[in-house]
Amino acid sequence: MTATTSAAAGAEQALRPHAEEAFAAELGALAAVDDRPRPARWKLSPWAVATYLLGGTLQDGTVVTPKYVGPRRIVEVAVTTLATDRALLLLGVPGTAKTWVSEHLAAAISGDSTLLVQGTAGTPEEAIRYGWNYAQLLTHGPSRAALVHSPVMRAMAEGRIARVEELTRIPADVQDSLITILSEKTLPIPELGTETQAVRGFNLIATANDRDRGVNDLSSALRRRFNTVVLPLPASAEDEVEIVSRRVGQIGAGLDLPAAPRGADEIRRVVTVFRELRGGVTEDGRTKVKSPSGTLSTAEAISVVTYGLALAAHFGDGVLRAGDIAAGILGAVVRDPAADRLIWQEYLETVVRERDGWKDFYRACREVTS
Repeated sequence: MTATTSAAAGAEQALRPHAEEAFAAELGALAAVDDRPRPARWKLSPWAVATYLLGGTLQDGTVVTPKYVGPRRIVEVAVTTLATDRALLLLGVPGTAKTWVSEHLAAAISGDSTLLVQGTAGTPEEAIRYGWNYAQLLTHGPSRAALVHSPVMRAMAEGRIARVEELTRIPADVQDSLITILSEKTLPIPELGTETQAVRGFNLIATANDRDRGVNDLSSALRRRFNTVVLPLPASAEDEVEIVSRRVGQIGAGLDLPAAPRGADEIRRVVTVFRELRGGVTEDGRTKVKSPSGTLSTAEAISVVTYGLALAAHFGDGVLRAGDIAAGILGAVVRDPAADRLIWQEYLETVVRERDGWKDFYRACREVTS
């Protein structure tokens, strides 16, 4: 087996292929019809990148599936930002598809979404700047050969998009190592008396959660280097149902789960419950409800439905029903065993119990709650 064949087989067997692999056909079709101007080293024009994210039908009949369901202007501003010398900060509450959008932007622009720094409280400066191969360092001293390039350093040298996830979780002094990179487009290497300069095509996408408190806020100097785009929660229940249905279908196919017959009703129930508890009022606006401590994001709704689909496939008849999603909803809603459980029980008795056509859902939820 050749190296190319082996790599292709590995990609096919990956549990979650990178965006540029999973949607290679769509990216190739867009590149074939894209005759608009492209910034240096971009695989697609800004128009084609936006089309890739928002979906559409090409002149040759190819259907490009939507990767993001939301206001078109948000995507246009994000893409335009990356075509300039300003970095992009995607800001939003958990579950607003920040990471998803970041990955697909990098895949469409650079053809590579893997130049990634995952932000945590323990992320060191080397993850953003560079590190050292200590065997080489001890044997030969500081040299280019001893350098270990970070994803950001590689993106600078190759003119690609780098991604930094959860930027505000990174310690403040490590965050600020980005200031010179973003303002001067250079990465000094004082140990060698040299630097790595960014070539055209380089830019950076960062994501941050504006819901968490007690993490490391960005300094004003660093924030000025970004153009901030806020990703909102889905505007309507229909949008959220579409997002959940589409992602569950993609995840289910990757897990070899069967499509869920008549599963649309259960997906709508999950979305309705999450939106009402999240917003503090029922969808008809008549009844106020208490909100639990969790975020109840779209991403969590996707997880609940996928879990239910797996239950139906492996321990049922393959038909997604209320009993398959009840336990998942309970786990998503009740994060605080005391306060959240009371909120959930009150919601069940005052809202779900009285809702027409929801008796099976009420019974299933009562069973797992008790």
